[in-house]
Amino acid sequence: MHYFILPHKLTFSFPAGTSRGVYTHRQVWYVFISESPIDKDTCRAIISNPRLLSAYKIGVGEIAPLHDLSCEYGREFQNTIDKCCREFVASKDIECLRHYPSIHFGIETALRSLHVHDGLSLFDTAFTRGEMGIPINGLVWMGDKDTMRQRMLQKMQAGFTCIKLKIGALRIEEELALLQELRIIAPAKDLQIRVDANGAFTEAEALEVMEQLEKLEVHSIEQPIRSGDWDSMARLCKSSPLPIALDEELIGVNTPKLKERLLQEIHPAYIVLKPTLHGGMQGCDEWIERATRHNIGYWITSALESNIGLNAIAQYTATLQTGDFAQGLGTGQLFVENIPYTGLTIEGNKLFRKL
Repeated sequence: MHYFILPHKLTFSFPAGTSRGVYTHRQVWYVFISESPIDKDTCRAIISNPRLLSAYKIGVGEIAPLHDLSCEYGREFQNTIDKCCREFVASKDIECLRHYPSIHFGIETALRSLHVHDGLSLFDTAFTRGEMGIPINGLVWMGDKDTMRQRMLQKMQAGFTCIKLKIGALRIEEELALLQELRIIAPAKDLQIRVDANGAFTEAEALEVMEQLEKLEVHSIEQPIRSGDWDSMARLCKSSPLPIALDEELIGVNTPKLKERLLQEIHPAYIVLKPTLHGGMQGCDEWIERATRHNIGYWITSALESNIGLNAIAQYTATLQTGDFAQGLGTGQLFVENIPYTGLTIEGNKLFRKL
């Protein structure tokens, strides 16, 4: 087995703001796997046109850590990727990647890509065949109040019945006022509202904010306080009038034993699973199995991947029993130049794959 690592820089189509800062560019790495030697020119050709995968008999996956979140990210990260690839090729044991979630996801995607007829149809589902779409939330990125209001209205006009807002950057009074405007326009029976705090609040602040959000019939809040304080998060989950979803809290929790312990101790209403951050598809399966045993809900979210990663995450999501519950998948429209010919498209509030 041979591999090749191709770094690639993505440019956001707008400054993407979170409570942790603003993204303008995004560094990712594509990992190619084949039974024959691979060269750089071939890899570049495939990224320009992934339909070439079948002709070259090469598989591709995306390694897209977030520099400020991923547990394995550090300086000279490409060397880390190379080390993991060499170890995996030598051992053929995916377990060696357990503590490298984004690399795990990239390699497991590349392996699946290698063994399907076109390199892109990774799972045989109605979604992959273009017969059905996956309901997704419309994500409203942070900005000033007027910009966020405009983005909210655009999402509603586009047909989204679930809107997710990132909060914690503006004054909370402004953010609550925006949510009040949204709720006046659309009652809870017509529009589900989710918010993501990205750990912006203290425990005391979070409880007060959640009491206000509950009055607005908000569905849930993701990661109200910073990750790592299990005791405080457990208290919030127990006392909050609003369902809490864990996101960053799951990062770095890579072993089955630790996953079980976290869910038992905190017992959130939901967990938000991102293959890039939470152990690839295999790691998400482990989380889902344990969450189901504890009557904890979940949804799947992409994490700013290009269309290579999004294609894999969406197809994986379609294998799960998610029904009409909106998932947090990207739209493929986040970057100025995304990877073409993956077939991902948005119609109303659903993500489709139509090759």
